[in-house]
Amino acid sequence: MFIKTLELKDYRNYENLSMDFSQGVNILYGDNAQGKTNILESLYMCGTTKSHRNSKDREIIKFEKEESHIRIILENKGISHKIDIHLKKNKAKGVAIDGIPIKKSSELLGIVNYVFFSPEDLGIIKNGPSERRRFLDMELCQLDKVYFYHLSNYHKIINQRNNLLKQISFNRKLLDTISVWDDQLVFHGIKVMEGRENFIRTLNPIVDSIHSNLSGKKESLTIHYEPNTDKNSFEETIKKFLERDIALKSTGTGPHRDDISFLNGTIDIRKFGSQGQQRTAALSLKLAEIEVVKRITKNQPILLLDDVLSELDRKRQNYLLNSIHDIQTIITCTGLEEMVQNRVQCDRIFKVTEGTVTSINFDKMDFTQKKTGGNV
Repeated sequence: MFIKTLELKDYRNYENLSMDFSQGVNILYGDNAQGKTNILESLYMCGTTKSHRNSKDREIIKFEKEESHIRIILENKGISHKIDIHLKKNKAKGVAIDGIPIKKSSELLGIVNYVFFSPEDLGIIKNGPSERRRFLDMELCQLDKVYFYHLSNYHKIINQRNNLLKQISFNRKLLDTISVWDDQLVFHGIKVMEGRENFIRTLNPIVDSIHSNLSGKKESLTIHYEPNTDKNSFEETIKKFLERDIALKSTGTGPHRDDISFLNGTIDIRKFGSQGQQRTAALSLKLAEIEVVKRITKNQPILLLDDVLSELDRKRQNYLLNSIHDIQTIITCTGLEEMVQNRVQCDRIFKVTEGTVTSINFDKMDFTQKKTGGNV
């Protein structure tokens, strides 16, 4: 699986952009705030319909414009697909696959799979539970349409239930209607919890093997799922805390408050791990994510590395780069020095300057033979 072309119109700081990618390693380099990450974001949206930044559609559309367009052409096992996304400021986005509009976002899932790795991901271990839940959901929604269905419905029901809780606090006569939402909340919530359990069960042996290699066989890594409530008693717990929820006007129980922990033996790396241990665990997690996608889809994901090499030491850089030799990879960086130092053989290089992308016209430049500065 690989992206062949990308076209953008009025997308963030891009008025018009057309790019052709190599199947191998593609480098986007340039100063900060020039638009490199915007390119990765647009690619990710074509696989998920969502921004990895959690940005709203109107924030993505170029300033003073009313709409924006993204188009990619990808190839998967010899078959080409075209994905078009039409973003509008005041309307729902439109998505088309091979020229045919789709009605549900879930129809897009699985056509292209991404693994996105940014500097923020290195903080996933020490940061709050919401980021760890987001990691689970971003990957599972790409891999499992059923999970996406249950998660989407769960969040809709949470919003409806919270609105009703606010009304009940002023009008207790509405209390009898909440059981309708509770039944649906429990049904979809249990499915979400089961999906997360299964994913972590698949992930664990892979992440432990990678982490062992990264740490020189000195450390182990086990991921533990920490559900906010037991799925078998979810319904009972919701009823038990109903009055609390009414007082707080918010639902306090369910998978929207789940977490995962990372253990080196009995040590919780979230709380007691060094910065180096936390970063190694985060890198192990992202590399394991690649392997899980391969196993589940029987296909290669596309790897998007957003200025992450500069955040890793040489050992972790080398391990990451040695793991992507058979995957289409699109890397952003501020300069080419990192590529030189790591002896990365790049297949295509682009310079990004203020929303303008310039292709460097030479094939498979081998940095072990040629040295170059920031301007090519």
